[in-house]
Amino acid sequence: VLDSQYGMYVWPCAVVLAQYLWAHRRNLPGKRVLEIGAGVSLPGVVAARCGAQVILSDSEELPQCLQRCRSSCLMNRLPHVPVLGLTWGRVSPELLSLAPIDIILGSDVFFDPKDFEDILTTIYFLLEKNPHAQFWTTYQVRSADWSIEALLYKWNLKSIHIPLHSFGADKEHLASSSLPGRHTIEMMIISLAQSEGT
Repeated sequence: VLDSQYGMYVWPCAVVLAQYLWAHRRNLPGKRVLEIGAGVSLPGVVAARCGAQVILSDSEELPQCLQRCRSSCLMNRLPHVPVLGLTWGRVSPELLSLAPIDIILGSDVFFDPKDFEDILTTIYFLLEKNPHAQFWTTYQVRSADWSIEALLYKWNLKSIHIPLHSFGADKEHLASSSLPGRHTIEMMIISLAQSEGT
């Protein structure tokens, strides 16, 4: 039985994103990484173990998820990884005072369509402050009606689809789910769209 709080469970998307990080582990030392909606924090923990400077975050309204982030760090001998309460779509002192970042991670954050715009406004804010940063995200295709294309355009963002086979994550044991139904996992990298004349 799943916990009512999504962040208390390792979703298949987290495993796929962790595989992408592992495949790119040689590029991670010294990179400044922020994981949003971290929950159990598998991707952030992998990035930290590969030498990145990681900050984990989840909603400030979900103290159990923030505690889960801290517990994951302790279990993986990463006691100094900071954990912040950042709520999507909300400008907070924690968001405003974030140090520069290179990579934003988010596994299965595109779960509930009512959150999509709040997520992308937060990503846009972070990318505006860090124009060379990228948002690496994995998500399960749960409905053909759930699309972020219009929101990406609205917020001047672009996405690149990353095929799972390109980093060895198309294996059944990585991308499969024991949850009811068959859900396809996708990965994309979101960045700022170039403005006209640049």
